[in-house]
Amino acid sequence: MTEKDLIELINTIKRQKCEKQYIETKKALGGTTKKLYDTFSSFSNQNGGGTILFGIDESTGYEVTGVYDPQDLQTQVKNAAEQMEPIIRPFFTVAEYEGKIVVSAEIPECEPENKPCFYKPAGRLRGSYVRVGDADMPMTEYEIYSYEVYRKKIRDELRTVDRASTDDFNRNHLNMFFAKLRAEKPQLANQDEQRILQLQGIVDHEKPTVAGLMLVGEYPQAFFPQLGVTAVAVDGYEIGATGYSGERFIDNKRFDGTIPEMLEGAMGFVRRNIKTAVIVNENGKRTDKPEYPLVAVRELILNALIHRDYSVHTEDSPIRVVLYRDRLVVENPGGLYGRLTIGELGKVPGDTRNPFIASNLEVMIDAENRFSGIPTIREAMKNAKLPPPLFENYRGNFRATLFSGEKAVNKIQNEDLSAEEKILLFCAEPKSKEEIAEMLHIKTPYYVVTKYLRPLIDADKLDMTIPKKPKSKYQKYFTVSQRR
Repeated sequence: MTEKDLIELINTIKRQKCEKQYIETKKALGGTTKKLYDTFSSFSNQNGGGTILFGIDESTGYEVTGVYDPQDLQTQVKNAAEQMEPIIRPFFTVAEYEGKIVVSAEIPECEPENKPCFYKPAGRLRGSYVRVGDADMPMTEYEIYSYEVYRKKIRDELRTVDRASTDDFNRNHLNMFFAKLRAEKPQLANQDEQRILQLQGIVDHEKPTVAGLMLVGEYPQAFFPQLGVTAVAVDGYEIGATGYSGERFIDNKRFDGTIPEMLEGAMGFVRRNIKTAVIVNENGKRTDKPEYPLVAVRELILNALIHRDYSVHTEDSPIRVVLYRDRLVVENPGGLYGRLTIGELGKVPGDTRNPFIASNLEVMIDAENRFSGIPTIREAMKNAKLPPPLFENYRGNFRATLFSGEKAVNKIQNEDLSAEEKILLFCAEPKSKEEIAEMLHIKTPYYVVTKYLRPLIDADKLDMTIPKKPKSKYQKYFTVSQRR
């Protein structure tokens, strides 16, 4: 950043009086803070990295104290950064603020194949951290493993199931699988069944794999009881809400079986519990319009089944489908895999956590394995004149939300929503900072930009119509999911 950017950032911190997901303050008046490795690690491991500001005292309301010696501080910080694995190379900026010297150290995001970045003396298990709000939290064993899976190209879908045998496959499922596979992949037409099963990841040396049981098993949950789908319909806006008669759930089901069977079961649940409007045109032709476009719902559930984590760390966690009055939420264990970020969803090809499951479903149920699921969802919601979908990635889970029409628009004014949530809903179509400030009932658009819009942009949830000229008077802001 430039000196001007640093001074502007200091003003924002002093005004808001808080640290953030991507900002950490250190006093550094009497010397360099000794414990920096946790922040180094957490910033390196998060999307976009982060910035440490030296010379600001959090304990006195973010008073600018200045640093003891800017030259020595940079040397000490650089030396500390070399204790990380991989080594961190901070970018320093020095500025004078009200007669005192402040130093910033920008910590770049580590390359995905090198994550997690950790403190070498503590080791990977004890020296890896993740940023949660304004705190640096030790990574869980699973969070560390999720990086190892990508770095080492571990295929949990191909792990064998010792208690299972090929007798646990459904013969009808297998016959249909072989017929479709030989028709669509001529290279396999002359291979025997056992060879096909090995090549397609259904077995490994005659032992069923997780992928095999989930695709053609007689009853996969006999081996993995929680690898299913739970679905609930709530007569309210949160799980704890009750209906008019005191009921907690309008409907509550669990779906077991293979991936195709669970997909159909969950789709039936959604069809049964969403509202359907009847539209009659001027010619008397009747059309049924469901509350949510079913093609978008199917893609969400299918994506969750294909891309969920099938490791031992998450085999006790089902996929969750929750229908509220105003939204549909699908959540699966296993956050975004590999190099993909939330902002890149549906725009660039991503790394696939379970390529054998994805490839086989392409044959079995005509699932498109072309990274077209997210664009299909966005387009379906747009054509239905509904708000854009919301995608969230957090600490080992991925959540997708579809909002219903009028209720979602009305929800912008719901006091239970945070300002950030209201902005993301409001900016389904590009809006100026003045329009956003008016919606939030805030008189100063500049305050809205610094308090809300910039953090949302940094979190890759909001974007600008003119990104190369952020201060343009014609600038407008829109949710990331609206980009094409």
